[in-house]
Amino acid sequence: MASLKDLKNRIASVKATQKITKAMQMVAAAKLRRAQEAAEASRPYAERMGTVLGNLAAGVQGRDDAPKLMAGTGKEQVHLLLVCTAERGLCGGFNSSIAKLAREHAKKLIAEGKTVQIVTIGRKGFDALKRDLGQHIVEKIELTEKKIEFGRIKQIADQILTMFEEEKFDVCTLFYSRFQSVISQVPTASQIIPATFDVEDDDKAASGATALYDYEPGEQEILETLLPRNISVQIYSAILENAASEQGARMTAMDNATRNAGEMIDKLTLSYNRQRQAQITKELIEIISGAEAL
Repeated sequence: MASLKDLKNRIASVKATQKITKAMQMVAAAKLRRAQEAAEASRPYAERMGTVLGNLAAGVQGRDDAPKLMAGTGKEQVHLLLVCTAERGLCGGFNSSIAKLAREHAKKLIAEGKTVQIVTIGRKGFDALKRDLGQHIVEKIELTEKKIEFGRIKQIADQILTMFEEEKFDVCTLFYSRFQSVISQVPTASQIIPATFDVEDDDKAASGATALYDYEPGEQEILETLLPRNISVQIYSAILENAASEQGARMTAMDNATRNAGEMIDKLTLSYNRQRQAQITKELIEIISGAEAL
């Protein structure tokens, strides 16, 4: 059984930890609002660009002069997995859930005889995958900036596009966590190369809900310009979703840690009081016994 001094030291240690987790929860709550606003503000632009590109792609799909980013290399042998995670931990299962989804996808491809290459954006993704899939990681990218600018993400996208032009891979899949609420972040896998777009529902098209556009200078030229930019937009949107998901997960994790610390303090205090009471009772018995013996 632990001594009174040990219990007292442990109670003080848990109280200090509780103060830290409470402070981290408050910081995460402050950062969450800005991150959530940024993620939600990026969605309409990304979704609208996907709709425009989908309408344009429908006109050139299947043609021999279709852009390479849409038609692909004609093979599906080499797969590039772009895994986006956070730079820091203490955010519950946020990082591990993204890494788990990427790991399962990679192992499935390897079992099918495919070649897998992995590029990690964020230190925690690299740490989670290096044990099982370290030989497949071709690059580790860290985003240490406090505020991620679109220009920084465009550099990463340009690097991915260069690898595709050099035919170092055939298919690229993006892994990130889509923010839904403070307690809900959904690990998501999205293929970005070759580009895929949602097809309009037949009922919606028949009702006239979809608009017809005439494009100038032409569908081919517009696609060659917008498709590379869409890669940057999708990666940037994923990073923003990750930022909001990270703060939401950290806020929830630190709230749970604070409450668990409080419960532990109550249990330790109860044990301390019981042991102290038993010690006092024992000393009183010894004093009384000694007095009676005299």
